[in-house]
Amino acid sequence: MNKELQRIAKTILDLETLETRNSDSLDFKEQAVWNIKEALEQAYKAGQQSVSK
Repeated sequence: MNKELQRIAKTILDLETLETRNSDSLDFKEQAVWNIKEALEQAYKAGQQSVSK
């Protein structure tokens, strides 16, 4: 699961990591709502696929 979340974060949200780095400039990033929607849709689909296997 973590690998898939990392992939989505990097490809859709352009985030280097999902780890907390204790720096506002590194830990907070503005996102377009359509990117957030796409990331959530991909995460949902990945969850559905993992259950159906």
